Amino acid sequence: MRLQEYQGKELFRRVGIPVADGKVALSAPEAEQIARELGGPVVVKAQVLVGGRGKAGGIKLARTPQEARAHAEAILSMTIKGERVRKVLVTKAVAIEREFYLSITIDRAAKKPIVIFSAEGGMEIEELAKTYPEKIIKFHIDPLIGLQSYQVRTALYQAGIAPSLMRSLSEIFFKLYQAFVQYHAQLVEINPLALADGKLIAVDSKFIIDDDDIPAELAGWEEEELAGSPEERAAKQAGLQYVKLDGTIGIIGNGAGLVMATLDVVALKGGRPANFLDIGGGASAEMMKKALQIVLSDPNVRGLFINIFGGITRCDEVARGLVAAQQELGIRVPMVVRLTGTNEAEGRKILEAQGITPVADMEEGAAEIVRKTS
Repeated sequence: MRLQEYQGKELFRRVGIPVADGKVALSAPEAEQIARELGGPVVVKAQVLVGGRGKAGGIKLARTPQEARAHAEAILSMTIKGERVRKVLVTKAVAIEREFYLSITIDRAAKKPIVIFSAEGGMEIEELAKTYPEKIIKFHIDPLIGLQSYQVRTALYQAGIAPSLMRSLSEIFFKLYQAFVQYHAQLVEINPLALADGKLIAVDSKFIIDDDDIPAELAGWEEEELAGSPEERAAKQAGLQYVKLDGTIGIIGNGAGLVMATLDVVALKGGRPANFLDIGGGASAEMMKKALQIVLSDPNVRGLFINIFGGITRCDEVARGLVAAQQELGIRVPMVVRLTGTNEAEGRKILEAQGITPVADMEEGAAEIVRKTS
């Protein structure tokens, strides 16, 4: 279950992460009234589950209540990447001095939560990986003992954080981990985590809750969830984790951590990922077929990079499933596949015989799909 920004910020409030005051409006007059109540400049933000709303004109600064009304009227008439805007969040404007990036997700390969932090926030993680790869800090959390102080101190030191910010940033790390555990999250993200007037504040939120383990206190929240893009609706029905992005290279992997790493590497090689799609712990032929259908329904996709960590799943069976799906769906875009696990050599031979490019490691695969789609 993916949460809207205003829902995620409510959960942030509950664990003590500071957020700007604001309310949700369903109409332009309501947005004007909220802006009047808040006083001063406000930001009017489209509440959609797709990315790129800022570039699409879905986030606007308003200096007066009348301007907030005009912006809300325009935004509420928009459709962003196939999703109609039905709500806007009107929130106090923040005078940002500096931006950070902080997220926690699940690395299925390591079977542990992974923390991702950067002293350069305010942009998508894929763009961040491409522009400032050396400034991204990652570390795993042992789920049996939880997040440790020494891990946070080490990450902040590696990121070159000033001593004056160490304590306040450390507190945000621990509160975000509390939210991750308490609300059974698969992903929690603050981007940007802003420094404003000497204090840290979560300017945006991204929250994905485990559909199979939704906390009782969040019962009914899924009914408030907006429809999402057509691809995201189809993925949800199929039991897949999918997030639409702005690029041209379709990404499929088994494990959120593995998929996020794949996005990073593709961006580092000069490519632009079109999506995040996690097929979960398995990689059955039927599941792969559904994943391919969803990714290829995006007309911007010019190539596919499939990254599968086989584990106990036989790679030759995965390869046969991919070949069958390629033939059944009539796939014409280039496909690059990295298979690691049982019978991987046999799986690569099956792929190669059908004109699908097999690779041995993720970096090689990322470079190859970027070359094929350039």
